[in-house]
Parts: sequence; C-alpha cells; structure tokens
Amino acid sequence: MQVFRGVHHPGIASACALTIGNFDGVHRGHQAMLALLHSEGRHRGLPTSVLTFEPHPRDFFAQRSGRPELAPPRIATLRDKLGELERCGVDQAIVVRFDEAFAGQSPQAFIDDMLVAGLGARYVLVGDDFRFGARRAGDYAMLDAAGQAQGFDVARMMSYEVHGLRVSSSAVRGALAEGNMELTASLLGRPYSISGHVTHGRRLGRELGRSSSAHDDGFRTLNLRFPHARAAAMGVYAVQVHGLADEALPGVASLGVRPTVEDAGRVLLEVHCLAWPAALGPEGGYGKLVRVELLHKLRDEARYDGLAALTAAIRKDVADARAFLAGHAAQRRQTTRDRI
Repeated sequence: MQVFRGVHHPGIASACALTIGNFDGVHRGHQAMLALLHSEGRHRGLPTSVLTFEPHPRDFFAQRSGRPELAPPRIATLRDKLGELERCGVDQAIVVRFDEAFAGQSPQAFIDDMLVAGLGARYVLVGDDFRFGARRAGDYAMLDAAGQAQGFDVARMMSYEVHGLRVSSSAVRGALAEGNMELTASLLGRPYSISGHVTHGRRLGRELGRSSSAHDDGFRTLNLRFPHARAAAMGVYAVQVHGLADEALPGVASLGVRPTVEDAGRVLLEVHCLAWPAALGPEGGYGKLVRVELLHKLRDEARYDGLAALTAAIRKDVADARAFLAGHAAQRRQTTRDRI
C-alpha cells in the first residue's frame, strides 16, 4: 500500500475508487466497507484509495474550542490504522492534515479540489452518517448530485451490526473503557493491539522487585509511546507480544501515564515479558518494532504510596497475568482440537 501526505502528490493514481473517513480502529464495519470498495475497484479496473485525516477532526475542534477533554480517546495510532488498511487490501492511503484551512472548506470546494482534481475519484463510497465541508454542511444527497453532474458514482453503505450491536468507533471506545476485551475483539474482528518501536525508558523496572540473585533483572519492560493525549484503553493487561521471537511471548503490560513514578501526562505502554528470549540478550529489544495484543484487563491504573507498594502490585499483576494466559492457552488448544 502506498501512503501519501496530502492529495497533491505526483505519485497518486490519476483515477480511483475512494472511501473517506477517520477509520479509527478499522473495526468490522470499516472492514465491510473496504471489502465492498475493493470489489467495486476491481470490477471497474480502479485502484482503491482511502482519504483519512490526522489529527482526528474532533481533536482539532476540541483544541480550537479550548476544551481538549472533548476529543475522543484514540483507539489506534496512525501506524496501526495504516497497517490495518493495508491488510484490508487498500492500494493507496491519503492522509490529509485536518487544520483551519481544511475545516473551512465549503462542501463544493471539497468535492472539486479533493475528490475530483486531487484524487480523480470515479467511485465514492461513504457511510450512512457521512457529512463533509465547513460546519458539516455537505451530506450524501449533495455528494450524489455532484457525482451525477461531475462524472463519478456515489454509493452509501448502511450500518454494520454484530449480535444486534451497531459496530462503530464509539462502540469500540465504550468496550475498551469498560475493559471488555472480548467485546472489543468481537467489534474489531481481532484482538486489540498497539504497535511501535521499543524505546529507552528510565530503567526503573529493573530495580523494582530485584532480588539478590545475579540473574534477576527485576521487572524489565519494553516501552512503547502512544502518541496521543488520551488512549481508549487504559490500565493493566495480560498481553501477547509479537515481533521479538518466532512465537508470541506472554506478558503483562501497563498502558497509562505512570502516576506513581512520573505522571507527566504522556501515555506510555510498558510491557514486561514473562519469558524473555535468551537469544536477544538483555538489550536486544531496543529499536525493534513490536505489536502488543491486549487480551484481558487485570485492573485500572493506580497511584501507590511509594515503590514498595508499586512493586507488590506488579508482583500480583504478573501472577494474575500468568493465570489468565495459562487458561487462555488451554482454551485455544481445546478450540484447535475441536476444529480438527
């Protein structure tokens, strides 16, 4: 998949089948839309394109109004969103900066400059609640009329449901806020995960819980930065880590602002692998691109009165994660036998 910043780029295809949206989480409703887009694109001999935005429009308007708390918690980073779009077979992703100039575009200017001149759209697929242009003045009827006048087809996809629940980014955020990782996975069609490069931290985890044994490295952690002020999932989780070894590694992770030791406001994912690959060596994780699946929420993030209390909490988290992951592995083995 090719990724472009902005629509005025010489590498963008001269014509395309297009869909437009934030695609936060790339949930099963998004996936159904992208499958339809893929089918239409191949039928028409057109590459498939997704026009998406960074920052999220609601982030922009929340900051502009001086009320950042109104911005929705972010489900996925841009990296993860683009990765899921590629998995869905998208040929081109066009990431447009949502700023004052973009927000002030009239609906007709959006159609003329973005869809027609910028992307050469021949087929445009949107959701049933799609709005566009300044003050969200543009709607499906306006887009459809413009398509008839300017030579592109327009289609609308209605809501997608799973077990009677409308699948949406808001529903995914709600499931994550409740710590319901099973429902989250059902809405996404996969376990919820966060990926990123492992960065250096304060190395505090190596000191927490360190025993007198020369082989005890305490609670060594892999640190991944979550580049948004608010994450849809916060707390401590039993996880699986992909990218360090041939198989997924069991672990326990904390996603939050580290209130006991830092509380600087930045969101960090700290992962402690329960079985560290000896081949990596003590420093072998740094710089690697890993993907962390959050399988089960153990508890909310908490502030503790000192490092001793924090260490005790982490020990319990490790024990709880081991217990969950042992049961999870047994359940997967049973499911595999049942399928066979």
